[in-house]
Amino acid sequence: MTNSSAMKSEATIVTSPTAEESRKILLKEIGTKWNKFSEQDMTAMKSRDDLVTHLVAKYSMEKGQAQRDADAFLKGRKF
Repeated sequence: MTNSSAMKSEATIVTSPTAEESRKILLKEIGTKWNKFSEQDMTAMKSRDDLVTHLVAKYSMEKGQAQRDADAFLKGRKF
């Protein structure tokens, strides 16, 4: 005979990241993709538009290209 209580699997609680945790993850991913950004640049970014502005400044991109790159990277995620 088996002990049925021993056979039960433990429930795993999965929680969604907080807004601040999500922001930190996003900024880390941005820093990995575009490594010319300083820590100061990263902490100053508050929106998609800020990312676009920094891409234009640091990577000498045309604004339209920077907007497309930012949109492709963010895939609907918010800051």
